[in-house]
Amino acid sequence: MEVAAKSALGVSMLPALSRAVEAAPQGGRAKRLIYLYMGGGMTHLDTFDLKPGHENQGETEAISTSVPGVQISEFLPTVASQFKHIAAIRSMFTQTGDHAGGEYLMRTSYEEIATTRHPSMGPWIQKFKGRQNKSLPDTVLISAPARHPGPGFFDPTFSPLPIGDPNRGLENTDPPAYLTDSSFEKRVELIDAFDKNFREKFNVRKVRTYTDLYTEATSLLSSEELKAFDLNEVEDAERDRYGRDRFGQGCLLARRLIENNVRCVEVTFGGWDMHNSIYSPGALPARTGVLDRALGNLLKDLSESGLLSDTLIALTTEFGRSPVINYNAGRDHHPAVFSALLAGGGVQGGQLYGKSDEEGHGVEEDGVSPSDFNATIATALGLPLEEEVFSPTGRPFTVAHDGTCVEALL
Repeated sequence: MEVAAKSALGVSMLPALSRAVEAAPQGGRAKRLIYLYMGGGMTHLDTFDLKPGHENQGETEAISTSVPGVQISEFLPTVASQFKHIAAIRSMFTQTGDHAGGEYLMRTSYEEIATTRHPSMGPWIQKFKGRQNKSLPDTVLISAPARHPGPGFFDPTFSPLPIGDPNRGLENTDPPAYLTDSSFEKRVELIDAFDKNFREKFNVRKVRTYTDLYTEATSLLSSEELKAFDLNEVEDAERDRYGRDRFGQGCLLARRLIENNVRCVEVTFGGWDMHNSIYSPGALPARTGVLDRALGNLLKDLSESGLLSDTLIALTTEFGRSPVINYNAGRDHHPAVFSALLAGGGVQGGQLYGKSDEEGHGVEEDGVSPSDFNATIATALGLPLEEEVFSPTGRPFTVAHDGTCVEALL
């Protein structure tokens, strides 16, 4: 470009290019991702986008955070104390009020179609960054639904490792008493011998990747790092701080895995689909209490250990809930506006981004779509937004579809 400019115009473009680079968003600081998914449609008016004094607010009161002038739900005092690390987006919006469709769109940036399954963020990170850990998987899903998109159209080596109950860790890793090390090795050799002719006849990547997957699994079983999945290694007091529920223990397990060089951990926390009696003790107060303990202590611990500076935490849901309380004393599906959070690696904490209208019904300023949210995550992780990856059918896809990074958040 410099040579062309000099010959055609007699000028150099390098100074201008340098200024453009300096002005670009500083992404790529995050090395790891903890992705917290609130399944069911988390209510924005009762968590991070309160409307004090408006009739739509309901029974939830606002409390101050560690950032002057910023208030969130009274049910989130621990998170409020850590708000200096958080960027709350109050202008998320989507086009669907369907749970399955909304979840898929949020996790992949693409609408669900019959012909293609799109990858979630963890496999995209592995695709662009390569494997980070030789024995542990790059992506772990904790309490994820069966319909999770997982590796999408990527080959099986990109498959996340699923953990159903974090309290039980990675199950079935201890061999039965009768299976000695030599016997196990013999069985693996037999499997390899059975498969050898097939692999030689069909020497293609799809076949080779299944062999690689078995190799990785056996390597994990013999790894000392396997104890990272065992929460029995953690003191009771520490486990109690996070809460003995699945989400609290899931966040604690996510922290341990991140400390052991796992690149991406997703923890799903369902139960936010509150059409009835939203303010009953077992509904919103209970759900937000679980979220507060887990997220607040996760932020606190990562900050104190120094890991928060290069660990990105994202919290989102598929849509919000209706501003008007329905006749069953609950809130219904509401895709027009909802809230999400980013914190940690590369994020400018202590800020509110975007704005919903005074009724909490729609976006008033700076709308952020699911693909924009994912583009911001990808930029924070240093992933290329424009680079195309082709599916087995030859169709091009990018990490965040048509999303644009929200530069003000980074």
